[in-house]
Amino acid sequence: MKQISSRDNALYKELKHLASSASARKKAAKTMLDGVHLCQAFLQHRGAPELCVVSASCVEHHEVSGIIALCEEDGADCIVLPDNLYQALSQVENGVGILFVIAANQAQAPLQLSVNAVLLDNLQDPGNLGSILRSAAGAGIRQVFCSPGSASAWSPKVLRAGMGAHFLLEIFENVDLHTLINSSSIPILATSSHTDTSIYQIDLNRPLAWLFGHEGQGVDPELMALATDAVTIPQKAEIESLNVAASAAICFFEQVRQQITGATK
Repeated sequence: MKQISSRDNALYKELKHLASSASARKKAAKTMLDGVHLCQAFLQHRGAPELCVVSASCVEHHEVSGIIALCEEDGADCIVLPDNLYQALSQVENGVGILFVIAANQAQAPLQLSVNAVLLDNLQDPGNLGSILRSAAGAGIRQVFCSPGSASAWSPKVLRAGMGAHFLLEIFENVDLHTLINSSSIPILATSSHTDTSIYQIDLNRPLAWLFGHEGQGVDPELMALATDAVTIPQKAEIESLNVAASAAICFFEQVRQQITGATK
């Protein structure tokens, strides 16, 4: 493994730029996976990273050494940094010192919806986005489409919240949701407080797309008008609304329940 000890090293400067700048990550079409769990998930589902970076004190850690061995076996470059240089790259406090540099998914969105999917309109919070991705992957949903203005799906915060879900999903960013919905061959369901139809009354045992919006403003009215159905999640009147990530999880797993039982009740 190559050792880098100077903060003036060209590769280290590049890593520092990627770690600290969203625009640098976007320009390079790269991102960082921080910590053992994300690195293991990537190896399991996607293979070797572009680069494996390890802090000197963690090289002999039992989980890290296993990851390094797999990376080297697959021909990935691995470097060791002094702990102080590594910590300047990591956003995880008191974590095990390993991170991957990977290519951020830049796949082009399909022209038509045909499998279970999630559409996210101007979703802002990285934690909410990561949680929705995690729930979607857990529910067997395959595709996620994010509108322009949504949080970056491949940012370090979203990756940490997603806990490896990214590598089980097809994620498409900067998608014109109006065009996508208009060309859809499957129903589009949006949650709303202005309907009496609950998610427990509608047939979810079929391919469909869920539409969720901005944390405060909800789904854009023009998009809402294009939805096939609006559904609500029954709740106590004292609570005005649920967190969007919680709402999404409830919807996804009611769909799973209906797929298992074949019934809406």
